[in-house]
Parts: sequence; structure tokens; C-alpha cells
Amino acid sequence: MQNLSKTIQFFVLALASNFIYAQQPSTVIIPRNYICYHTSTPISVDGLPNEKDWLNVPWSDNFIDIEGDLKPAPTFKTRMKMLWDDSFLYIAAELEEPHVWANLTERESVIFYDNDFEVFIDPDGDTHKYVEYEMNALNTQWDLLLLKPYRDDLIQNVAIDNWNINGIKSAVHINGTLNNPNDIDKGWTLEIAIPFDALIELNTTGKLPVQGEQYRVGFSRVEWIVDVVDGKYNKRTHKVDGKEKPLPENNWVWSPQGVIAMHQPETWGFVQFSEKRAGEGSDSYIPDPDNELKWALRQLYFKEKSYFEKNTKYTTDYKLLGLKEILINGKPFIPQIKTTFTMFEAVAPSSDGKSIWHIVQDGRIWKELK
Repeated sequence: MQNLSKTIQFFVLALASNFIYAQQPSTVIIPRNYICYHTSTPISVDGLPNEKDWLNVPWSDNFIDIEGDLKPAPTFKTRMKMLWDDSFLYIAAELEEPHVWANLTERESVIFYDNDFEVFIDPDGDTHKYVEYEMNALNTQWDLLLLKPYRDDLIQNVAIDNWNINGIKSAVHINGTLNNPNDIDKGWTLEIAIPFDALIELNTTGKLPVQGEQYRVGFSRVEWIVDVVDGKYNKRTHKVDGKEKPLPENNWVWSPQGVIAMHQPETWGFVQFSEKRAGEGSDSYIPDPDNELKWALRQLYFKEKSYFEKNTKYTTDYKLLGLKEILINGKPFIPQIKTTFTMFEAVAPSSDGKSIWHIVQDGRIWKELK
């Protein structure tokens, strides 16, 4: 793929891995959650999360395989923590790694060709207009804006690669040596400061988070299996159609996706913002009462996409979709569905009856006040 543009390369990889198609998880997904507390003093982004505020907030649960319990636990430990102030969303991560290596040095390279750490943020949770950010142990970065997941538009280029998070800060600290196969490393830590200016413009509120507000956030770690050959790290290969190709990478995530696809924002975790200062009290996670309803609409979306692939049209007939009965607050889930030749829209009332939830064929989900 040397002569192809990076965007085309990435699209080809997407086709090869099938992650651009709508995939309903084959296991029950329970998104993880994290309470993000406000800083009391500025954070110095140096790759070492050792300021007082960092020490006063908990690490996340250890990352697990992207398919959740369907696959074994990761070989190496990964965890993250978060803070915020009126200017930045801060992220720290700790990656256990006996052999820290990285090759890519040019910004906007396809960073997951190396071992990497990845962040995905959808501020308003509608699954559209979200941020993807990747970095390797050399602190080489790739940031892009996704207008929608790849699965939801196979014609248009949904990834804006030349979009940058202006003012972002990042740093890496290596606990060992980089690109040295002759020793055993402990791993690497990192810090990222993402300006809220970049996130606010993707949020329907257009404002900084308030107490209790939640973002959908995903974290991923790509880990390749490597061997030492002639004093260098080489990706382990296997034969595919008679050709030697790298073994598939491991995908270890904070909150499981249920399928090998990070671009499913509806299964990312929930980050709940607290205006309490780090170390000065704690908040409990409060789930959105409409989460169950939104997931029911998402299941309908999966079924409509599957029906369209077979019949080249959508349907208003709930029974033809083959959905089992879903109960929301003890009542049957029976949305209203409208279709055209190329579109569908399903709507259902919120739990408090004060608004209407919508989902359409390109996966966007949003709430409309009555």
C-alpha cells in the first residue's frame, strides 16, 4: 500500500477488518464509568502523573480485551485516570511493557502501525462528530475528526485527517529504554491535555461541562506481537494466502466494545464530570435514565441495517426486523418508525415523557424536547 494515500490505506484496512459495518455486540455490554474531578492547581504535562491532584484521583479499572469476556485478559496491564479544569481535559495513562518500542516520528502518521495509546471522545454522545487521538512511545501524534463512524457512510470520507486539536499538549516518560531489545523495561506513562475549545465545538451545548454532565469516551491500546531479529524488533508474521503478514494486533480497551471495532461510540464508557476539587470529596456515578431506551433504539438500528443489506430497503414492520420483545421500565418498547427509499427514522418518548429520542439510518441519536 506504499503508493496509496494514508486515507485510502486506512479505508482499505477498515474493509479488511470489517469494522466499517454495523456490528451488534454478541455479548452484553455494560459500559464502564469514571468520575472526572476538577484540578486544584495547574497540571504540568511532562509524562509523569505525580502532581498532588493526580495522586488524589483513582486509576481506572485495568483495560480488557476489546471483545470483553469473549477473549482472555491482556498480557500487560494498562490503566488511565482523568482530571479537568476550565481549559483542558487531562488524561494520564500507565502502560506495562517489557519492550518499549516505536518507529513512527512524523505527525499524522497512522500511529497504530506502532504500539500506541488511543483516545476517542464524543462530547454529546450522539455518535457523530467525535475526536480520535493516537500517540506512540515517541510522543508522535495523530488526531482526526470523525463526522460519523466509518460504518455509517461508505461513500463519503467521514474522517477529516487534516483537522488538528489546536493547543493540545502531550508527553511520554519511559520507565526503561526505548528501542533496546537487550534489556527488560517496566513500561511507559503518558499525559495528554486536550483543550476544551476543541471539544466544546463538537458539543450541542457549546459550553464547558457542568456538574454531573457525561461524555462518551473510549480508550484503546494497540499491542503488536514482536520478535527480536538482528537486534531489532520485528512484528511476528503468519502466512495469509501464501504471503507473510503481521499477526493481528491486540486491542486492549478501558470499556469493552463486544466486537473488534473501536468506532462504535454507543459502547464507549461514560466520563462524568464533577466540580469537586481532586481530593476534596467524591461523587457517585448517576446513569442517564434513558440509557436503556437509547440502547433499545440502537438495537433497532442494527436490525434495520441488517435488513437493508438483505433487502435494499428499510421497513416499518417491527416484526420483520426480528427483534425480541424489549421492556423499558416494565413496558414494551414500541417505537414509531418511518422510512423512505434510502432512510429510516425511529422515535420513542423519554422516560420522563418530556422529550423524544430519535435515531436515523446513519446512526445519529439525539433528544428533542416536546
